[in-house]
Amino acid sequence: MGVVYLVRHGQASFGAADYDKLSDMGVEQARVLGESLRQRLPRVDVVVTGTMLRHRETAAACLQGLGVELEPKRMAGFNEFDHEEVMVRHTPRYADASVLREELATTKDPRRAFQDLFTQAVARWVQGGHDGEYKESWSGFKARCLEAMNALVAALGPSKTALVFTSGGPITAVSQDLLGIPDEHAFRTNWTLANCGMTKVIYSERGRYLSTLNEHGHFEGPHRALITYR
Repeated sequence: MGVVYLVRHGQASFGAADYDKLSDMGVEQARVLGESLRQRLPRVDVVVTGTMLRHRETAAACLQGLGVELEPKRMAGFNEFDHEEVMVRHTPRYADASVLREELATTKDPRRAFQDLFTQAVARWVQGGHDGEYKESWSGFKARCLEAMNALVAALGPSKTALVFTSGGPITAVSQDLLGIPDEHAFRTNWTLANCGMTKVIYSERGRYLSTLNEHGHFEGPHRALITYR
C-alpha cells in the first residue's frame, strides 16, 4: 500500500508585498514538521511541490529538518487557485489592492475582516453561477487537482511514499473527492487546515482512501505557538 502525504505550506506573508513568500513563522513550522517526520517516516521515495514560492520554501525547510536530500519534482497541478481573482470578481473595486488594504485597516480585526470577505468571494466562485468570469472555475480547479493526484499515483507505482507540498485548495479538492462532500460544504474543510498540517492518502490497486486530514500534532505541546491557519 502506498502513501501520499499532502502538506499545506507554512505561514505565508499576509499583508506583505509578496504574499507568496514564507514568513519567519512559516519557515519554522516547516522545519519542525521535518524534524517530526524524521522519527515517523522510514522512507520517502518522492518529493513533489507546486510551482509557487511558498510550496518550494516549505519543502526546502522541511527536508532540511527531515535530513533528506531529494530533488523535488514540480507539478503545477498542485498550485493554489488565484485567490486575488476570486476576490476581485466578487468585489471589483479590489482590483486596486490598496483599496482592500485601506478598508481592512479601518476594521477592528483585519485578518477576521479579510476572512469574512474571502469566504463570501469563494462561495460565489464555488456556486458555479459565474464560471465564465473566472480564468479557472471551481469545477476546472477541482479537475486540475485530481488530475495531478492521478498522475502522481500512476508515476509512483505500488508501495511508495510521497511528500507533496501544496496549498489548502488542492487538499480541499482531493479530500472532497475522497469523502464525497458536496460543493457547498467543501470549504468547511479548507478553513480549518493548519499551516504545515498533513493529510494522508493511502492507495492500492483497490482504490484510494483518506486516512488522516489536517494532522498537526507535531505543533501541540511545546510547539503549540506554531499553530496558524493563514
